[in-house]
Amino acid sequence: MSFTLNHPLVVFVLSLAGMWIAERIGSWWVRRRVRDKDAWVDTFTVVQGATLTLLGLIIGFSFSMAISRYDQRKNYEEAEANAIGTEYVRLDLLPPEDAIKLRPLLINYLDQRIAFYQTTDRSELPAITARKNALQASLWSAMAAPASQQPTPITALVVAGMNDVLNSEGYTQAAWWNRIPVAAWLLMMVVALGSNLLVGMGSRKPPSERGLLLVLPMVVAVSFMLIADIDSPRGGLIRVAPQNLQALRASLPHG
Repeated sequence: MSFTLNHPLVVFVLSLAGMWIAERIGSWWVRRRVRDKDAWVDTFTVVQGATLTLLGLIIGFSFSMAISRYDQRKNYEEAEANAIGTEYVRLDLLPPEDAIKLRPLLINYLDQRIAFYQTTDRSELPAITARKNALQASLWSAMAAPASQQPTPITALVVAGMNDVLNSEGYTQAAWWNRIPVAAWLLMMVVALGSNLLVGMGSRKPPSERGLLLVLPMVVAVSFMLIADIDSPRGGLIRVAPQNLQALRASLPHG
């Protein structure tokens, strides 16, 4: 299921096929089993309208959930850039020998955070994570030495800044894991299949005009694809670009 939700195009194809089949089943069932449609058309119209309304509401709520998670990822990217930039400046408060040791580590850490955002190859993530963890350990170890030697309020400020740098990465990772629940996707799909089944059952078009039945599955499938694209941090076309981190990197020394 995770593979499907990380590939919006797969979501589109599967949902379109499923809903189109559901419509055809509904149309077939009515033609074969129901002899007098007029006897139940009023009740059927109410049920069909209510089901389609419910489907629209669920899609709207799911789209809102995806947008809120996307905005959260953007906000944490900005917070990471602010934390790293602030800490880089605060290193001037340390003794020169400690600052010279910490600045290259912090720049390398920034490069790894940019790589985390930019990579689309999930096989590269373990290596990026390993380098990030090693740099975090090195940064904290290098910060612990001057903090223990000179436990002053100024040193405490620099230590707090480094703590913000490390914490911001954790908040970002938590936001990237915060996806629309699989149960919500299953609920949407069940309601969508039921809605298309009812649309097929209510169809009275001649065979030459039944291509119109493809409109609803197409529209709903596109909606599902858009939701999956926004909700997938790495698999879709709509992704959070590390523009704040890149702007910060451009302002710092290279090498």
